[in-house]
Amino acid sequence: MAEKKHTLIYGGGNIGLMGILADAVMEHGGEVVGVIPDFLLQREVGHRGITRLEVVTTMHARKNRMAELSHAFIALPGGWGTLDELAEILTWRQLGLIQHPIAVLNTLQFFNPLLSQMEHMASMGFLRDDYRAHFTVEESAERLLTRFGPQSF
Repeated sequence: MAEKKHTLIYGGGNIGLMGILADAVMEHGGEVVGVIPDFLLQREVGHRGITRLEVVTTMHARKNRMAELSHAFIALPGGWGTLDELAEILTWRQLGLIQHPIAVLNTLQFFNPLLSQMEHMASMGFLRDDYRAHFTVEESAERLLTRFGPQSF
């Protein structure tokens, strides 16, 4: 991300995959902006070594602020938070609230079960084909990042 001049916008934590990504972007001279709710900062999971750390009041405010700062969205393998954020941003795209690119980094086919669920939702009439076209799936981070110009993710 740093080499391609992408700014990382993320949840502001210093743990897990996103903490590792934030460290890597910083180590390579990139810019990292974290957005963290105060209650998580109080648990000492806020990343103090990034370019900027914004503190907000709630998880909803966090997602809204990250969306305001971002020009594209990439879901990496993760847990409930990843699923929540991906579903919300896809819903915002479906409703026309955002037009930014959305991508899923399907490393080691992590998202295959979710992608199958989306196919099932479409086959049952709950998800239109044009909504499934609102996001890109890529297995390589390098190929995924080359699809976008200098932006904030």
